[in-house]
Amino acid sequence: MHFDPLKEVDFATPSYLAGVTSQGELTVMTTLKQVSEPDSLALMARTGAVVQLSWPVRERLAVVPNPPAREESALFMSESIEGLNVGAHFLDRLSAEQTAQVHAAGRTFPVDQGDMVFNQGEHHDGIFIIRRGQVRVYYTAPSGREITLAYWTPGHFIGGPDIYGGAVHMWSGIAVEDCEITALPGATLQKLLVQMPAFALALIDGLIAKGKCYSSMAQILGTRSVIERLAQYLLNLSELYGVSDGETIVINRKVTHDQIAAMVGSTRQWVTMMLKRFQTKHIIAIEDSVIRIKRVDLLEIILFKD
Repeated sequence: MHFDPLKEVDFATPSYLAGVTSQGELTVMTTLKQVSEPDSLALMARTGAVVQLSWPVRERLAVVPNPPAREESALFMSESIEGLNVGAHFLDRLSAEQTAQVHAAGRTFPVDQGDMVFNQGEHHDGIFIIRRGQVRVYYTAPSGREITLAYWTPGHFIGGPDIYGGAVHMWSGIAVEDCEITALPGATLQKLLVQMPAFALALIDGLIAKGKCYSSMAQILGTRSVIERLAQYLLNLSELYGVSDGETIVINRKVTHDQIAAMVGSTRQWVTMMLKRFQTKHIIAIEDSVIRIKRVDLLEIILFKD
């Protein structure tokens, strides 16, 4: 079936936004509150606070004038940012001595930006713990089309699901920035699990987090249209990397159309078309590859139009 974005979402200005100019200079944006609640953008503009959002719309977090530094979070398709980075703490139940023992049992090495950590189809043996940097894990179809599972950050382990080895990698992992990785071969991993019960429990914690990631991705792909996935992705980026700038939110992370397409399960051409449409409707602006969200409320309408 041919996808028609105009039929997929109604971009008409809703009645409660009557009075908003076509250029978007006058808005009644509701970045932090429901439509019926007071607008918080003036406070954002005065404080210059980092935007902290939490979907759905009814339960937003308050603006913090001087927000603490945020932990570098993993990123995958999800209905919210809650729980995205839980897996980064799978070793937290270990003592400092036990954590050092785990790291010492493996082989730690640098991976330059753009180099592969592991490749789909290659022999699998153990797991990789990210010590520094960020790794994109993705699947490549026979056609060459890619879909991104996640961007994993320090603390997460990657390389499953066959953590003991003996199979082949189902995914590929590429360093999107300079990384430091600790590899734990399958035999070493099994030895640690027997000798250190706390590590066995920690690994179960990590596997639970991975299972939730797979489930979230399946749910989003199976129940959300592609335009809803795009809206959700932009909203998640605004929560993780958004900084208020007057009446807009600047996403302080550069992403390419190819990266967006691989994340939402679409093509680069479709993403380019829809981002242009979003710009025409003054929902977003793109300047020097940086996305500026001008109308969070209209992105929300795409998700919560029922």
